[in-house]
Amino acid sequence: MIVCSCNAIRDSEVRSAARRGCPCPDSAYRSLGCQMQCGSCRDYATEIIDEERALLLAVQSRAA
Repeated sequence: MIVCSCNAIRDSEVRSAARRGCPCPDSAYRSLGCQMQCGSCRDYATEIIDEERALLLAVQSRAA
């Protein structure tokens, strides 16, 4: 699914960036070689990143 139509960024790309440690949409987009344009995707990208970070923290806490 497309998250950002300005940059043609898919949700899988945002998820991957979050798993690599990008804490916000701006850093995720930079890691993909672009930057936020109109900003209409910011909330959805933030939601995706928050979901991935929560999953990562859950996995880490189970492993500890």
